[in-house]
Amino acid sequence: MRVVSGIQTTGRLHLGNYLGAIKQWVAMQDQVAEAGGESMYFMADLHALTDRVAPRELADNTIEMTATILAAGLDPEKSIIWNQARVPAHSELTWLLNNVARVGWLNRMTQFKDKAGKDREGASVGLYDYPVLMAADVLLYKATHVPVGDDQRQHLELARDIATKFNNDYGVEVFPLPEPMISVAAPRIMSLRDATAKMSKSNPSDMTRVNLNDSDDDIAQKFRKAKTDPEPLPDSVDGLEERPEARNLVTIYAALSDITPAEVLAQYGGQGFGQFKPALADLAVAKLGPIRDRLARLLDDRAEVVRVLERGAERARAIAGPVLREAQDAMGLQL
Repeated sequence: MRVVSGIQTTGRLHLGNYLGAIKQWVAMQDQVAEAGGESMYFMADLHALTDRVAPRELADNTIEMTATILAAGLDPEKSIIWNQARVPAHSELTWLLNNVARVGWLNRMTQFKDKAGKDREGASVGLYDYPVLMAADVLLYKATHVPVGDDQRQHLELARDIATKFNNDYGVEVFPLPEPMISVAAPRIMSLRDATAKMSKSNPSDMTRVNLNDSDDDIAQKFRKAKTDPEPLPDSVDGLEERPEARNLVTIYAALSDITPAEVLAQYGGQGFGQFKPALADLAVAKLGPIRDRLARLLDDRAEVVRVLERGAERARAIAGPVLREAQDAMGLQL
């Protein structure tokens, strides 16, 4: 069993990233190790190039994001942690897979349509080809399982299609078909100002999200000002159906405290947000404060964070190299 996943190095990580992915990664690294498997998590700095970002900012983001996932509990002794750019085989395998992937497949990718908007002709080739790099990211390590959210499921299906076509075209079994890991415990966290949109680091308003390096006062203020409705919390989960803001805050409380939304409502049902928001803020401060403090200590020694990435890249290259050579050999590129 080999679990592989990555996170794009653009902007600061927030509560949605933590509850939707990183918290699951931390729990997963122990479960996978106990099962005799391997966990691999990478900083997707090559993917970040599809957004316009200053070079120094990209480098800083990569270090800070690595420090954040370490502060949240990922352990480089239990998981391989590296950044894409230090393993050139990511780019090399992408080019090989570009000759297997079909244009029609990429034309169906909804995230390209969303990100390119109306100016598709002006979008970069990198943005269009982004899903093939994602396929290379997991196939390069013969990943058996990939933690994904619902919004990434289509990209993993593409990776499986590419792997199948490669194996069939060249009469080999180089790439196993990676299975999605969609944890029922991984919630979809929405914006604090618009619960119909995901919490996002790209939103221009900082009040829409709780950043993992926010101060206690900032966390409390953001929850205090989170958009809600005038009704008290319902007694059952069914009562949240048409109340996206209430559902989002209950979901956050449940995820932070490792209980179900029903258990949250058993405690707070019938109470107004004047009582619930302070309780949620206190819980968030208690859970996120230690992560923020560890992050600050890690960023005091950025050279050590870079060394973690270098050691991880060395281990990743040792796995990726033979797989790349297998693919090259199948395509007639090894003489």
